[in-house]
Amino acid sequence: MITVFMLTCSNIFMTFAWYGHLKYGHSWPLWKAILVSWCIALCEYCLAVPANRFGYGQFSGFQLKIIQEVITISVFIVFAILFLKEKLAWNYLVAFAFLGVAAYFAFAFKAPAPSA
Repeated sequence: MITVFMLTCSNIFMTFAWYGHLKYGHSWPLWKAILVSWCIALCEYCLAVPANRFGYGQFSGFQLKIIQEVITISVFIVFAILFLKEKLAWNYLVAFAFLGVAAYFAFAFKAPAPSA
């Protein structure tokens, strides 16, 4: 669970790094938005890299990526609704459901062992 927790925290940082400037940074020059985003993204990397290291072995590389993608969209949905004040449309929910189906297939069957 530490892997999932760290990936969730890293995705919160990355969502703000990528999309946070959309709400308040329109008056910023592009270089400033990039610099601020890089500073925020550093925190994301400090969580994501160890999360993937700790999780690899318990999960395959494919499973780690799928976990990360499901977390990313989950974090973004909350971010878009609460921070950007966007509406959640039915088609976004359907798209999220398909990601859930993808996650099911990734974990429902035994993955082959990684080759050394």
